[in-house]
Amino acid sequence: MDEEKVLKNIEMNPLSIKMIPSPTEAMKKVAVRKNGLVLEYIKEPTKEMEELAVAQNPRAIKFVAEPTEEMMLQAVENAWSDLQYIKHPTPNVVTKAVEKSAWAIQYIADPSEALQLFAIKKDYTSIKYIKMPSERAKKEAVTISYDALKYIQEPSIELELLAIEQNERAMTYIRELSQEKMRAFVKANVLAIKYIINKIEIPILVDVLKEVLSREDVEEHYVREFIRCQSITREHLSMDKVAFIYEYGSKKAKIITVDEKLKML
Repeated sequence: MDEEKVLKNIEMNPLSIKMIPSPTEAMKKVAVRKNGLVLEYIKEPTKEMEELAVAQNPRAIKFVAEPTEEMMLQAVENAWSDLQYIKHPTPNVVTKAVEKSAWAIQYIADPSEALQLFAIKKDYTSIKYIKMPSERAKKEAVTISYDALKYIQEPSIELELLAIEQNERAMTYIRELSQEKMRAFVKANVLAIKYIINKIEIPILVDVLKEVLSREDVEEHYVREFIRCQSITREHLSMDKVAFIYEYGSKKAKIITVDEKLKML
């Protein structure tokens, strides 16, 4: 075999290495220098060959049985998704991958709560890739965006309320409703009514509205949103909202109502 000729062929076509029965060390090195992924076809590569392969193409890490931390860092620095090819990443490698993309957490078997929070603060949608997120991690995700609720399996009522307080559209992610839960949701956000107006019992709805609007510390936005809420109509509740507040509302609620109605003129 003319080794010099073979080496030139390998330089032109690195994949040809897999057709050579017993390639020399020089041939193997030339091949991985040109295309790191041909490491797959090299039996018992030396550490130098593995380093050359990963340097040429970091994804070659998938063919390295025991990569060094430097190789692993090189791989995830190039592409965070390469973490999936690393069986035993070091803490530094894991952190680097998540720094590159929070979604890298999907390739970590049992991430610590600290790592979960790190990923979620970077991108709240990463919670969908955490198999068993901690309660603190769930709360962090929902606090960042109500939309995170859709990624959480069997959320607690506390999480649902946290999401609904932020935005009534979180109601679309609530899988199970009870009269008690609907009462709590309206208490947290009056605009939740439009998602349950045909489900909640009217006496329960009227009762919770009386409770909230009668408070002297009622939130201003709650009163204004109640007045503007188009889902509360005489058709549904036989309710005159202004009259309702003047009968059951606190002094603060009445003052806000007058101001809101003036703004609507």
